[in-house]
Amino acid sequence: MNRGVAYGQQNNLSQAISDLTRAIEINPKLAEAYGNRGVAYDHQGNFPQAIADYNKAIEINPKLAGAYMNRGVAYDHQGNFPQAIADYNKAIEINPKLAEAYMNRGVAYGQQNNLSQAIADYNKAIEINPKLAEAYMNRGVAYGQQNNLSQAISDLTRAIEINPSYAQAHYNRGVVYSATKDYDKAWNDVHKAGELGYKADPAFLDRLKKASGRDK
Repeated sequence: MNRGVAYGQQNNLSQAISDLTRAIEINPKLAEAYGNRGVAYDHQGNFPQAIADYNKAIEINPKLAGAYMNRGVAYDHQGNFPQAIADYNKAIEINPKLAEAYMNRGVAYGQQNNLSQAIADYNKAIEINPKLAEAYMNRGVAYGQQNNLSQAISDLTRAIEINPSYAQAHYNRGVVYSATKDYDKAWNDVHKAGELGYKADPAFLDRLKKASGRDK
């Protein structure tokens, strides 16, 4: 099983699934193997199979908080936000210190446009883990949606301080800088995000070009 997990961390998903399937064949009661295989299927975009594996992991071990959280992520990817939130709630009930569950629930609330609840969940995630760059990034996006641009920039900057290679945080900060009409900083962040492999929204780039009077 450990080799399968390692392959998954290397994004060698087919080999991860193969090894985890072998682990399940050897021990059909190994809940963690189902859970980890579910993660690999999720990363492949095979959400129904991921959910099936999480279901099995939970059947074997109903106290496996990570399986509920990851099943919530899969439901999130399917756009089933109420079910995702229900799973995040269960994960938090089992493990109230699972920062990622609060963060993911915040994302689901944000998808439902419940920004105040989303921010409350990001706050809790950051309280538990002050180094969780994704929580700052997502909270920054939520503040931006509330037009609290200075707080958005502060959170996105903090996410970048924690993880300087966080392309999405650079891009989102560029979007906020554009909204404040600080076009030089907006372009700097957009360029940095591109260097890190993030593909910018062409419609946003068109708006930035027109507003700034620059091509790049």
